[in-house]
Amino acid sequence: MEPPRECRQETPAIREAAAEFLSLIGPEELERCLFAETLAVVAAEGQAAGQRWAAARWAPYEREGAPARRCLLVQAGSRSRRHGVPASSTLKAYVTLQLETLEQEEQERLELRAHPIVRRTHMVSHQHGMTVTKTFQEGKAEPHCWSFSYSWAELQGLVLEGANLLLLRVMACRQIVPPGLVFPTIDTEGHLCTSSYCPLGIQQQAVGSAEAEVFVIKRAVHTSTGVSTIWHSSFLPSGRLARMEQVGCPMLVLLQDESVLGKTDGVEPQPPFPKQPLDWEEDIQLWSWFMDRKEELQASHAAYVQQHPELRALLSDFLQALLLQQPCDPISFAAQFFAHQQRPRTPFTSTGAASPSPPPHRPLANRE
Repeated sequence: MEPPRECRQETPAIREAAAEFLSLIGPEELERCLFAETLAVVAAEGQAAGQRWAAARWAPYEREGAPARRCLLVQAGSRSRRHGVPASSTLKAYVTLQLETLEQEEQERLELRAHPIVRRTHMVSHQHGMTVTKTFQEGKAEPHCWSFSYSWAELQGLVLEGANLLLLRVMACRQIVPPGLVFPTIDTEGHLCTSSYCPLGIQQQAVGSAEAEVFVIKRAVHTSTGVSTIWHSSFLPSGRLARMEQVGCPMLVLLQDESVLGKTDGVEPQPPFPKQPLDWEEDIQLWSWFMDRKEELQASHAAYVQQHPELRALLSDFLQALLLQQPCDPISFAAQFFAHQQRPRTPFTSTGAASPSPPPHRPLANRE
């Protein structure tokens, strides 16, 4: 299914200027943007309504049939209540040093009692461009899926949500937003559109009970319908988000932890209070990090075993020798076994000379 053509507002000049700006971002700038942060979601009347978190770090990107690539993993999520209904959202994106998106998945979930609603948007790049797959599921009904693709010619300078998080941090550290900065992007419906950035200047804002100097950036996503979604984001000089509001939305995202005001260049001061017990399985951010790390380790272990097929022969030799001789002290047996072990060639046959002690000699019975 192809997206409506009237949604495509970008021009070749916009794409070329966007790509040129991204090419000037250096790895040192991106290194400063690799940190995690947690902010509170606050209702208009000042009541706590949830939590928002975001993190960026180096990570390998692996795809079947292709070598692993070192890139940036951007993750974000939020939990809040919308009109009394629990809601959550997650973002996971693999981004190159040029802020090109290799793969991104967004999910939104509304916890309606009778019929929970889940919306997913998955985008993956390939040699011809990028494919967008959207999924909608209500309750236990069968999910509805549809997908469409864009060519590379249409995606030059594209900045999706994961890359946008890094781009905002870079401009916040620079405290500079070039005039007329516009990038192609893809909106919540999967249509190609544009997003613009402009500075709103340096202001004084509250962070907890303290005052801090922040750099405010306005971002707007423009669609063909004529309705633009606008965010005002305030950043500390370190690139950390201090406040974010969507124009017309009653919710605010606020930094309430004053201890981050002293954090610069990734140096984390020791907290002045003891750590509190945390149920990490219930924390969406920690759980996501745990699952990502688990997948990385499993892939790394599997790759190592695949690269060294002699491991299976080695372990097979040892187990067979252990079961045949059944020593009283298997630990000492193992130490002596592997101390004399040679490079295995075929299972068990290569270990005959390396056995710690040969089996006792039993003479054949005299024949009649």
